[in-house]
Amino acid sequence: MDAPYCSAFAALLLCAASAAPAAGAPKLVKLIKAARLIDSSGRVVTNAVLVIEDDRIVSVGGATPPPAGAQVIDLGRLTVVPGMIDVHTHMTYFWDGASGTRPRGNTRPAAVSMVLAQANLKKTLDAGVTTVRDLNASEYTDVAMRDLIRMGAWVGPRMFVAGYGLSITRQPFRPGAIPGPATADGVSEVIQRVRQQIAAGVDWVKVFGSTGSFEDVSQSQTFTYEEMKAAVDTAHALGADSIEHATDIDDATIAEMARKGTWYVPTIDHNRYYAEHAGEYGFATGSVQRLNEFVARNLETARKAVKAGVKIAMGSDAVYSMFGENTRELGWLVKAGMTPAQALGAATANGAALLGMETSLGALAPGFFADIVAVDGDPLSDVNVLIDRVRFVMKGGQVVVDRTGH
Repeated sequence: MDAPYCSAFAALLLCAASAAPAAGAPKLVKLIKAARLIDSSGRVVTNAVLVIEDDRIVSVGGATPPPAGAQVIDLGRLTVVPGMIDVHTHMTYFWDGASGTRPRGNTRPAAVSMVLAQANLKKTLDAGVTTVRDLNASEYTDVAMRDLIRMGAWVGPRMFVAGYGLSITRQPFRPGAIPGPATADGVSEVIQRVRQQIAAGVDWVKVFGSTGSFEDVSQSQTFTYEEMKAAVDTAHALGADSIEHATDIDDATIAEMARKGTWYVPTIDHNRYYAEHAGEYGFATGSVQRLNEFVARNLETARKAVKAGVKIAMGSDAVYSMFGENTRELGWLVKAGMTPAQALGAATANGAALLGMETSLGALAPGFFADIVAVDGDPLSDVNVLIDRVRFVMKGGQVVVDRTGH
């Protein structure tokens, strides 16, 4: 990784693979019928039939008689697509909207917030998102949440988690300033912290490579290049990197990202959310203007990345009252130059590839997890169908949302 390539951005590093589902119980067979199937590649199958055994798809095609004993789910005129993947969330960030309170600053123990955040899990599933990558949580509550879902104790999207994001206490740099050389102690500390994260059971390691959060759009670099490289080198052998939120990336860096195959997660929509909810958060005067200006710059950066062929995955950066709006990012990806089919790919196959799960997630094909979303309309002609018209969600062979009226 070249020095300009990672400066001032948050690098995220894959550290472990998810556990495989348990086997041994009698197979539960389901057959889903729908007017159309659209895969992450844009392939269309009319009068589609999917056969599912337990948590996996075993066949996809046209008219097929149901296997003996199969549960038949007839979705009628609806269109099925792969379960969507949100690669940037904060599932444990809970706020109940109580009068006189704000999303930030609650004094509940982290474990209590995690339990209450089951509401976030439900809203995320309601949006058609069946897998998330969660990127910062207090006291490893995201690890606990992930494991409770895997055990079947809770219902929620499949989670890949980062535990604590790594940050630094050094005085923030001026915008545009370059940090001085890292000390040996600084590099050693980074290596130690990355190893601690992996030992704690996280799937990813997150590094806050620049300032910025909520209404703060300052983007000043924090970690030095040497420190960020130490984090990358410690975890890099086990996975791939992505860059989140990055705005104002120069053309040379965008070209380098395309050449190296680095994933870009623009998270454009979350600043739209902050601007619309500024009163809820108690943001200072002028914050809305700065947030809207940042959205415009973020969108322009995404346009350049799309044009250059940078690999892009959908991430919402959902927090607090934003859950359920996870897929609004797709509208911005289309504004950035993607077709609706490409935006669907960003939320399915691309998210799976970023997670290193491209042979199990992100497609409707034999051997893949039975993560299936049914929408009312044609998502290839109108991306808003994916955002506003989800009617049915299956995750791992289990129906978790059914608004079909059956």
